[in-house]
Amino acid sequence: MNMKRTFGAVLTILGIIGIIWGAYAFVMGGDGAMIGKFTSAVPFLIGLIFFFAGINLVKTIKDSDSR
Repeated sequence: MNMKRTFGAVLTILGIIGIIWGAYAFVMGGDGAMIGKFTSAVPFLIGLIFFFAGINLVKTIKDSDSR
């Protein structure tokens, strides 16, 4: 597997985690996630950036056979 594709997959997974964490913190009002209601937008936005960057990286990198 290509190294850039692996990095894209890792970014995508981190983005999903950030989106879930930000949404959970927003719904809970900051009680269960150690952050306030409005600052829960920060991990959500960072998660969105990571998610779309990872998807774009996986989608645009072509598989190359080194054999």
